[in-house]
Amino acid sequence: VQLVESGGGLVQPGGSLRLSCAVTGPIFKLYPLGWYRQAPGEQRELVADITNDGRTNYADWVKGRFTISRDNAKNTAYLQMNNLKPEDTAIYYCNFNYIVWGQGTQVTVSS
Repeated sequence: VQLVESGGGLVQPGGSLRLSCAVTGPIFKLYPLGWYRQAPGEQRELVADITNDGRTNYADWVKGRFTISRDNAKNTAYLQMNNLKPEDTAIYYCNFNYIVWGQGTQVTVSS
């Protein structure tokens, strides 16, 4: 299983980004997937996760700004991020079944 994240970049405060996590292999639909982030000097933290049947869980600080979803037909998970703040600046990582990590994608929120 390999994970490839995409969709990061530079965005102004209040802007939006959608991250994608493409997972190789036929077992994508069987397992949970999560998005985590790590800011410089900080520990990696959970942003949101989603079970194989679509139940979601979010970090308290997300406060309705982010939405995690998955498309089992495309072996892809998404993180829609709205109303981004400078403190959201971090490397965002996709995690599959609590075991496999992607390489990360940089999100920078700055004016």
